[in-house]
Amino acid sequence: MAGTQHRIVIKKVRRQNQRHEGQWKIAYADFVTAMMAFFLLMWLLGSSTRAQLQGISEYFLRPLESITERDPGSGDRTSLIQGGGKDVTRRDGQIQKVDADSTEKPRSLRAAQLELERRDVRRLEDLKRRLERLIESNPTMHEFRKQLLLDITTEGLRIQIIDDKNRPMFALARAELEPHTREILQKLGSVLNEMPNKLSLSGHTDSTPYASGEKNYSNWELSADRANASRRELILGGMNEQKIMRVVGLSSAILFDRNDPTNPINRRISIIVMSNKAAEAISKEGAETTEVKTNGAVNPENLRSRAG
Repeated sequence: MAGTQHRIVIKKVRRQNQRHEGQWKIAYADFVTAMMAFFLLMWLLGSSTRAQLQGISEYFLRPLESITERDPGSGDRTSLIQGGGKDVTRRDGQIQKVDADSTEKPRSLRAAQLELERRDVRRLEDLKRRLERLIESNPTMHEFRKQLLLDITTEGLRIQIIDDKNRPMFALARAELEPHTREILQKLGSVLNEMPNKLSLSGHTDSTPYASGEKNYSNWELSADRANASRRELILGGMNEQKIMRVVGLSSAILFDRNDPTNPINRRISIIVMSNKAAEAISKEGAETTEVKTNGAVNPENLRSRAG
Protein backbone atom coordinates (compact mmCIF):
# COMPACT_ATOMS: atom_id res chain seq x y z
CA MET A 1 0.00 0.00 0.00
CA ALA A 2 1.39 3.27 -1.10
CA GLY A 3 0.21 5.25 1.85
CA THR A 4 1.32 2.78 4.51
CA GLN A 5 4.25 3.88 6.75
CA HIS A 6 6.63 1.34 8.28
CA ARG A 7 7.84 2.13 11.82
CA ILE A 8 11.36 1.04 12.52
CA VAL A 9 12.09 0.30 16.21
CA ILE A 10 15.71 0.25 17.33
CA LYS A 11 16.14 -1.51 20.64
CA LYS A 12 19.24 -0.57 22.62
CA VAL A 13 20.35 -2.84 25.43
CA ARG A 14 22.04 -0.89 28.20
CA ARG A 15 24.71 -2.85 30.07
CA GLN A 16 24.22 -1.62 33.58
CA ASN A 17 27.28 -3.46 35.09
CA GLN A 18 29.75 -2.15 32.58
CA ARG A 19 31.29 0.33 34.96
CA HIS A 20 31.73 -2.34 37.73
CA GLU A 21 33.78 -4.82 35.69
CA GLY A 22 37.06 -3.84 37.48
CA GLN A 23 35.84 -4.01 41.06
CA TRP A 24 37.16 -7.55 41.60
CA LYS A 25 40.66 -6.22 41.02
CA ILE A 26 40.23 -3.70 43.80
CA ALA A 27 38.90 -6.38 46.13
CA TYR A 28 41.81 -8.68 45.28
CA ALA A 29 44.28 -5.89 45.92
CA ASP A 30 42.69 -5.23 49.31
CA PHE A 31 42.91 -8.93 50.12
CA VAL A 32 46.60 -9.09 49.22
CA THR A 33 47.30 -5.96 51.29
CA ALA A 34 45.47 -7.45 54.27
CA MET A 35 47.47 -10.68 53.98
CA MET A 36 50.72 -8.75 53.85
CA ALA A 37 49.70 -6.82 56.96
CA PHE A 38 48.74 -10.07 58.71
CA PHE A 39 52.05 -11.79 57.97
CA LEU A 40 53.94 -8.63 58.97
CA LEU A 41 52.07 -8.62 62.29
CA MET A 42 52.90 -12.30 62.83
CA TRP A 43 56.57 -11.58 62.15
CA LEU A 44 56.62 -8.66 64.59
CA LEU A 45 54.97 -10.70 67.32
CA GLY A 46 57.36 -13.57 66.74
CA SER A 47 60.43 -11.33 66.96
CA SER A 48 59.24 -9.34 70.01
CA THR A 49 60.48 -10.15 73.50
CA ARG A 50 58.26 -11.17 76.37
CA ALA A 51 58.57 -7.75 78.00
CA GLN A 52 57.55 -5.98 74.79
CA LEU A 53 54.54 -8.24 74.34
CA GLN A 54 53.51 -7.58 77.93
CA GLY A 55 53.79 -3.84 77.30
CA ILE A 56 51.56 -4.13 74.23
CA SER A 57 49.02 -6.12 76.21
CA GLU A 58 48.95 -3.56 79.02
CA TYR A 59 48.56 -0.76 76.49
CA PHE A 60 45.40 -2.25 75.01
CA LEU A 61 44.02 -3.17 78.42
CA ARG A 62 44.50 0.34 79.83
CA PRO A 63 45.11 2.75 76.92
CA LEU A 64 44.04 5.91 78.73
CA GLU A 65 46.10 5.10 81.80
CA SER A 66 49.11 4.32 79.60
CA ILE A 67 48.80 7.71 77.92
CA THR A 68 48.63 9.61 81.22
CA GLU A 69 51.65 7.76 82.59
CA ARG A 70 53.92 8.74 79.71
CA ASP A 71 56.70 11.14 80.38
CA PRO A 72 56.20 14.38 78.49
CA GLY A 73 59.82 14.44 77.39
CA SER A 74 60.11 10.84 76.32
CA GLY A 75 59.67 10.71 72.61
CA ASP A 76 60.34 6.98 72.48
CA ARG A 77 57.45 6.26 74.87
CA THR A 78 54.88 7.62 72.41
CA SER A 79 55.54 4.53 70.35
CA LEU A 80 53.41 1.47 71.05
CA ILE A 81 56.55 -0.56 71.65
CA GLN A 82 59.12 1.26 73.76
CA GLY A 83 62.14 2.18 71.71
CA GLY A 84 60.14 1.57 68.53
CA GLY A 85 60.93 4.81 66.74
CA LYS A 86 60.75 8.58 66.71
CA ASP A 87 58.20 10.89 68.21
CA VAL A 88 56.95 12.75 65.16
CA THR A 89 55.56 15.53 67.35
CA ARG A 90 59.06 16.50 68.47
CA ARG A 91 61.69 18.30 66.52
CA ASP A 92 64.58 15.93 67.05
CA GLY A 93 62.81 12.89 68.44
CA GLN A 94 64.20 10.48 70.98
CA ILE A 95 64.94 6.80 70.64
CA GLN A 96 65.50 4.55 73.59
CA LYS A 97 66.48 0.93 73.16
CA VAL A 98 65.14 -1.30 75.87
CA ASP A 99 66.96 -4.57 76.33
CA ALA A 100 64.46 -6.92 77.89
CA ASP A 101 67.23 -9.29 78.96
CA SER A 102 68.82 -6.51 81.03
CA THR A 103 65.66 -6.30 83.15
CA GLU A 104 64.81 -9.99 83.19
CA LYS A 105 68.29 -11.22 84.10
CA PRO A 106 68.65 -9.26 87.38
CA ARG A 107 65.19 -10.42 88.42
CA SER A 108 65.94 -14.04 87.65
CA LEU A 109 69.35 -13.77 89.33
CA ARG A 110 67.80 -12.26 92.44
CA ALA A 111 65.14 -14.96 92.50
CA ALA A 112 67.83 -17.64 92.23
CA GLN A 113 69.80 -16.05 95.08
CA LEU A 114 66.72 -15.92 97.29
CA GLU A 115 65.99 -19.57 96.57
CA LEU A 116 69.56 -20.54 97.50
CA GLU A 117 69.28 -18.57 100.74
CA ARG A 118 66.01 -20.31 101.59
CA ARG A 119 67.58 -23.71 100.95
CA ASP A 120 70.54 -22.73 103.11
CA VAL A 121 68.26 -21.73 106.00
CA ARG A 122 66.29 -24.97 105.71
CA ARG A 123 69.53 -26.96 105.78
CA LEU A 124 70.69 -25.16 108.92
CA GLU A 125 67.32 -25.69 110.59
CA ASP A 126 67.53 -29.41 109.79
CA LEU A 127 71.01 -29.50 111.30
CA LYS A 128 69.74 -27.77 114.43
CA ARG A 129 67.03 -30.40 114.89
CA ARG A 130 69.52 -33.17 114.28
CA LEU A 131 71.92 -31.80 116.88
CA GLU A 132 69.08 -31.46 119.36
CA ARG A 133 68.29 -35.15 118.88
CA LEU A 134 71.99 -35.98 119.28
CA ILE A 135 72.16 -34.05 122.56
CA GLU A 136 69.16 -35.98 123.87
CA SER A 137 70.48 -39.38 122.79
CA ASN A 138 74.16 -39.05 123.76
CA PRO A 139 74.67 -39.58 127.54
CA THR A 140 77.56 -37.14 127.89
CA MET A 141 75.93 -34.43 125.78
CA HIS A 142 72.62 -34.96 127.54
CA GLU A 143 74.31 -34.46 130.90
CA PHE A 144 75.68 -31.10 129.73
CA ARG A 145 72.67 -30.14 127.61
CA LYS A 146 72.08 -26.93 129.60
CA GLN A 147 75.57 -25.81 128.62
CA LEU A 148 75.01 -26.52 124.92
CA LEU A 149 73.06 -23.69 123.32
CA LEU A 150 71.81 -23.80 119.71
CA ASP A 151 70.32 -20.86 117.86
CA ILE A 152 70.20 -19.50 114.30
CA THR A 153 71.70 -16.06 113.77
CA THR A 154 72.29 -13.88 110.74
CA GLU A 155 75.61 -15.68 110.19
CA GLY A 156 74.23 -19.21 110.47
CA LEU A 157 73.69 -21.90 113.10
CA ARG A 158 75.51 -21.00 116.31
CA ILE A 159 76.58 -23.74 118.72
CA GLN A 160 77.80 -22.41 122.07
CA ILE A 161 79.57 -24.56 124.62
CA ILE A 162 79.27 -22.59 127.85
CA ASP A 163 81.33 -23.03 130.97
CA ASP A 164 79.77 -23.51 134.38
CA LYS A 165 81.15 -22.96 137.85
CA ASN A 166 80.52 -26.56 138.85
CA ARG A 167 81.01 -28.08 135.38
CA PRO A 168 83.85 -26.28 133.61
CA MET A 169 84.63 -27.07 129.98
CA PHE A 170 88.27 -26.02 130.34
CA ALA A 171 90.86 -26.16 133.07
CA LEU A 172 90.91 -22.96 135.09
CA ALA A 173 92.80 -20.18 133.29
CA ARG A 174 94.18 -22.74 130.82
CA ALA A 175 93.37 -23.95 127.32
CA GLU A 176 93.26 -27.63 128.29
CA LEU A 177 89.95 -29.30 127.48
CA GLU A 178 88.18 -31.42 130.05
CA PRO A 179 87.48 -35.06 128.97
CA HIS A 180 83.75 -34.47 128.54
CA THR A 181 84.47 -31.39 126.40
CA ARG A 182 86.67 -33.48 124.13
CA GLU A 183 83.90 -36.03 123.67
CA ILE A 184 81.32 -33.35 122.92
CA LEU A 185 83.52 -31.63 120.34
CA GLN A 186 84.42 -34.90 118.63
CA LYS A 187 80.75 -35.86 118.36
CA LEU A 188 80.01 -32.46 116.88
CA GLY A 189 82.89 -32.81 114.44
CA SER A 190 81.52 -36.02 112.92
CA VAL A 191 78.07 -34.46 112.42
CA LEU A 192 79.29 -31.10 111.12
CA ASN A 193 81.51 -32.80 108.57
CA GLU A 194 78.41 -34.03 106.75
CA MET A 195 77.34 -30.44 106.09
CA PRO A 196 78.75 -28.55 103.09
CA ASN A 197 78.82 -25.29 105.08
CA LYS A 198 82.00 -23.65 106.33
CA LEU A 199 82.68 -23.06 110.02
CA SER A 200 83.84 -20.21 112.21
CA LEU A 201 85.20 -20.66 115.76
CA SER A 202 85.60 -18.04 118.44
CA GLY A 203 86.84 -18.30 122.02
CA HIS A 204 85.49 -16.15 124.87
CA THR A 205 86.55 -15.54 128.46
CA ASP A 206 85.16 -13.63 131.40
CA SER A 207 86.59 -10.26 132.37
CA THR A 208 88.73 -11.55 135.25
CA PRO A 209 92.25 -10.32 134.38
CA TYR A 210 95.50 -12.18 134.81
CA ALA A 211 97.72 -11.11 137.69
CA SER A 212 100.42 -10.13 135.22
CA GLY A 213 98.03 -7.84 133.32
CA GLU A 214 97.74 -7.53 129.56
CA LYS A 215 101.46 -7.29 128.81
CA ASN A 216 102.21 -11.01 128.93
CA TYR A 217 99.74 -13.88 128.61
CA SER A 218 96.21 -12.46 128.87
CA ASN A 219 92.60 -13.34 128.16
CA TRP A 220 93.20 -12.57 124.49
CA GLU A 221 95.75 -15.33 124.17
CA LEU A 222 93.68 -17.65 126.37
CA SER A 223 90.54 -17.24 124.27
CA ALA A 224 92.50 -17.81 121.04
CA ASP A 225 94.21 -20.91 122.47
CA ARG A 226 90.87 -22.36 123.60
CA ALA A 227 89.38 -21.76 120.15
CA ASN A 228 92.30 -23.56 118.52
CA ALA A 229 92.09 -26.41 121.04
CA SER A 230 88.43 -26.82 120.08
CA ARG A 231 89.36 -26.78 116.40
CA ARG A 232 91.78 -29.65 116.91
CA GLU A 233 89.16 -31.75 118.69
CA LEU A 234 86.64 -31.18 115.91
CA ILE A 235 89.21 -32.43 113.41
CA LEU A 236 89.97 -35.45 115.60
CA GLY A 237 86.24 -36.20 115.52
CA GLY A 238 86.38 -36.55 111.75
CA MET A 239 85.76 -33.06 110.48
CA ASN A 240 87.68 -31.88 107.43
CA GLU A 241 90.05 -29.11 108.44
CA GLN A 242 89.31 -27.27 105.18
CA LYS A 243 85.81 -26.53 106.44
CA ILE A 244 87.12 -24.05 109.02
CA MET A 245 87.41 -20.52 107.67
CA ARG A 246 88.11 -18.52 110.81
CA VAL A 247 89.43 -19.08 114.34
CA VAL A 248 89.52 -16.04 116.62
CA GLY A 249 89.96 -15.20 120.28
CA LEU A 250 87.68 -12.42 121.52
CA SER A 251 88.65 -12.34 125.21
CA SER A 252 85.78 -10.66 127.13
CA ALA A 253 84.85 -8.26 124.32
CA ILE A 254 81.49 -9.99 123.74
CA LEU A 255 79.98 -11.04 127.05
CA PHE A 256 77.18 -13.55 127.38
CA ASP A 257 76.10 -11.99 130.66
CA ARG A 258 76.65 -8.25 130.33
CA ASN A 259 75.34 -7.56 133.82
CA ASP A 260 78.01 -9.78 135.40
CA PRO A 261 81.27 -9.75 133.39
CA THR A 262 82.87 -12.27 135.79
CA ASN A 263 80.07 -14.82 135.44
CA PRO A 264 81.51 -18.23 134.40
CA ILE A 265 78.98 -18.52 131.54
CA ASN A 266 80.96 -15.82 129.75
CA ARG A 267 83.68 -18.44 129.28
CA ARG A 268 82.56 -20.28 126.17
CA ILE A 269 83.38 -21.58 122.72
CA SER A 270 81.17 -20.46 119.86
CA ILE A 271 80.98 -22.60 116.72
CA ILE A 272 79.06 -21.07 113.82
CA VAL A 273 77.98 -23.22 110.90
CA MET A 274 77.98 -20.32 108.47
CA SER A 275 75.42 -19.63 105.82
CA ASN A 276 76.67 -19.37 102.27
CA LYS A 277 76.20 -15.62 102.37
CA ALA A 278 78.32 -15.24 105.52
CA ALA A 279 81.02 -17.54 104.16
CA GLU A 280 81.14 -15.57 100.93
CA ALA A 281 81.53 -12.33 102.87
CA ILE A 282 84.51 -13.76 104.78
CA SER A 283 86.12 -15.10 101.62
CA LYS A 284 86.01 -11.60 100.14
CA GLU A 285 87.85 -10.08 103.08
CA GLY A 286 91.23 -8.95 101.90
CA ALA A 287 90.50 -9.91 98.30
CA GLU A 288 90.61 -6.33 97.18
CA THR A 289 94.12 -4.90 97.54
CA THR A 290 94.99 -1.25 97.62
CA GLU A 291 97.98 -0.22 95.59
CA VAL A 292 100.46 1.97 97.40
CA LYS A 293 101.55 4.56 94.90
CA THR A 294 104.27 7.18 94.84
CA ASN A 295 103.68 9.97 92.32
CA GLY A 296 101.21 7.80 90.43
CA ALA A 297 103.48 4.73 90.31
CA VAL A 298 103.57 1.62 92.48
CA ASN A 299 106.31 1.75 95.06
CA PRO A 300 108.20 -1.60 94.94
CA GLU A 301 109.58 -1.03 98.46
CA ASN A 302 106.07 -0.95 99.87
CA LEU A 303 105.18 -4.11 97.95
CA ARG A 304 108.23 -5.90 99.36
CA SER A 305 107.43 -4.82 102.90
CA ARG A 306 103.85 -6.07 102.58
CA ALA A 307 104.96 -9.34 100.98
CA GLY A 308 107.35 -9.97 103.83
